[in-house]
Amino acid sequence: MKVGVVGLGAMGSGIAQLCVEAGLDTVGREVTADLGERARDRIAHFLTRKVEKGQIESFDIERLALTIDLGDLADCDVVIEAIVEELAPKQDLFAELERICRPDAVLATNTSALSVTEIASATSSPQRVVGMHFFNPAPLMPLVEIVRAELSSDEAFETAFALGETLGKHPIRCHDTPGFVVNRVLIPLLNDCVRVLDEARVGVEDLDAGMKHGAGWPMGPCELLDLVGIDVHVHASEALYNKLREPRMAAPPRLVAMANAGLLGRKSGRGFYSY
Repeated sequence: MKVGVVGLGAMGSGIAQLCVEAGLDTVGREVTADLGERARDRIAHFLTRKVEKGQIESFDIERLALTIDLGDLADCDVVIEAIVEELAPKQDLFAELERICRPDAVLATNTSALSVTEIASATSSPQRVVGMHFFNPAPLMPLVEIVRAELSSDEAFETAFALGETLGKHPIRCHDTPGFVVNRVLIPLLNDCVRVLDEARVGVEDLDAGMKHGAGWPMGPCELLDLVGIDVHVHASEALYNKLREPRMAAPPRLVAMANAGLLGRKSGRGFYSY
């Protein structure tokens, strides 16, 4: 199987890394050659560390071909989109991929909050469009949600599910509903946790300790929000609220204020905690 990955940012490069590690021929497309090279260097760095730790025996970075031309994805069996989380650019890309790729190629989106059905509507062959929602960081998180859009074919859906298994993930089947499975549960739950900070006048460290030692969470809600990125969580919360109009889906004012202030968590050096 040959896999294309469009967009080699944090998510796309993680997905490409999984493909290389699984021994799949992979084509990574970025908008500039420099961005592509930097992504490949990151992937080689992380895979080298895995070899040094004895987690894998070897890898062949030559399996990852870089391009700035979407046309180089023409012979891929599956193409996974991991570009900006906005509907219009994704629809434009899928319309272009439909024109370029083989009729039997599966087109997958890594969207976390947008409708796969709406993305597929930009094509005249929506039956081959599915969702493959990897979690960040993709090389470490075991789950991938395989999302059946309204018109996805069984063949495309099962091809994506099998690819998830090939990449060493635990795929689950779900339908194209807002937030799919995990975010539909987790986003309002994290929002509730942040509201408790103010309403119960509890400290950040105590809230995290409470959820870790009282509810069995592997990390506290504030630690998790810092890892995900406050801005990413707020964006996903807004998308879910716009679809469902459930008050718990809306990001609490505290998170919105943090995002506006640039307190984004680990990636900015400061969120609920300092790094």
